[in-house]
Amino acid sequence: MDATTRIEQALNQALARGETPACPPLLAEALRYSVFPGGARIRPQLCIAVAQACGDDAPELADAAAASIELMHCASLVHDDLPCFDNADMRRGKPSVHAAYGERLAVLAGDALIIMAMETLVHSATQRPERLAPLLLTVGQGVSVPAGIIPGQAWECEPNVDLAQYQRAKTGALFAAATMAGAVAAGHDPAGWRALGEKLGEAFQVADDLRDVASSPEELGKPVGQDEALGRPNAVATHGIKGATKYLKQLLDEAMASIPACAGEAELRVLLMKKAAKFLPKELAQQAA
Repeated sequence: MDATTRIEQALNQALARGETPACPPLLAEALRYSVFPGGARIRPQLCIAVAQACGDDAPELADAAAASIELMHCASLVHDDLPCFDNADMRRGKPSVHAAYGERLAVLAGDALIIMAMETLVHSATQRPERLAPLLLTVGQGVSVPAGIIPGQAWECEPNVDLAQYQRAKTGALFAAATMAGAVAAGHDPAGWRALGEKLGEAFQVADDLRDVASSPEELGKPVGQDEALGRPNAVATHGIKGATKYLKQLLDEAMASIPACAGEAELRVLLMKKAAKFLPKELAQQAA
């Protein structure tokens, strides 16, 4: 079974657990709307890719870890789009959750997805209970204080922000959780996989900053020009387009160099290079070519 199918099935299973008569129907709708259809699913793809490189001896747990990471990501998007943050009416090419269901249900759906992410790990760790605690800790640290994606969002409320620290938290933290969770799910030490996730995450955020100025809403599936409009720290404002593009390539090189020795190292390297080739916006990629 390919990674995409594994991820979609695991996400569907996680949502289905809550879709009972006891759940308010509109909340159940908002939750499914928040998750499907997905974007690139790059974080859960990365989680499964690392698990496979490490042997993937417990695929059901790797699938749960991947789903948990994606549920956390979806929760962050729901909250990020709210009027009190980005006030974005579009996400993934359709109305954002608060635009479709209202602010109250959007807040509740985002909260529920966070808890659902943790529940998903618990439900799937019965055969490998010794891996549950490190998985919960790994995913939790990618979201919580002091340097998860919640603090990453909170840096936008501070008067002074270090760009690298902001991007490591806002995006890199969950990428690091994805690589590390993949290793834990396969019974490997996660420490060596942190750098790969952090570098890829920071690269992805730099690429997102570039897309914000060089893409169209149709290509991106959400509004563009948000960084400048909202006064958010970003790589383009700091380095310019050429400088940000150069920094992106540097981060990707550092990410590839950080891959730990493992049985599936060669296959993982090829997969990551294919994924990374899609980071750059189409217009800038054509110019670079």
